[in-house]
Amino acid sequence: MQIQHLPESIQAILAKHAAPPRLVAHLTIVHDVAVRLTARLQHHWPHLTYDRQAVLIGAATHDIGKAIVREELTGPGSRHEEIGPQLLRESGLRESYARFARTHNQWAQESPLEDLLVAFADTIWKGKRNIELEEALVKRIASQCQQEVWSVYMQFDEIAEELAQDAHHRLLWQGTYAP
Repeated sequence: MQIQHLPESIQAILAKHAAPPRLVAHLTIVHDVAVRLTARLQHHWPHLTYDRQAVLIGAATHDIGKAIVREELTGPGSRHEEIGPQLLRESGLRESYARFARTHNQWAQESPLEDLLVAFADTIWKGKRNIELEEALVKRIASQCQQEVWSVYMQFDEIAEELAQDAHHRLLWQGTYAP
């Protein structure tokens, strides 16, 4: 399985905050899934409008707060969501990119499409399906592309299944890195 590397600018931000290897691996995986997801969206819905760059940066940085709140690398917690956006802003990212460190786990039906896509990439990478999240995405895509919800659902479900297929390999790969 070939995993796409993080952009150098993101690697520099992670190095600046001494992000542990497992966190870097996790962010690399979620970024890779976001790259694959956005490519599939472009293929199926070429007129879908959203900020692809924001999705990729959001996927690559969403858990950066765990570089500081290290106990959340292996345990539950949401303090990293409070700290993450500040770390990213201090590193030069504008709020429109830094927000994903806060919103990746706190999305709602009315969230911007980019936030839903980052949340989806952060969920599907491990093979987990979230029906409510997927329904929100399908409705948004159907509305924007003026297509029937059922038609979009069929295609989106296929994309989700395809992305979930490699979850076992991604989990094993991430597990090779120390927390």
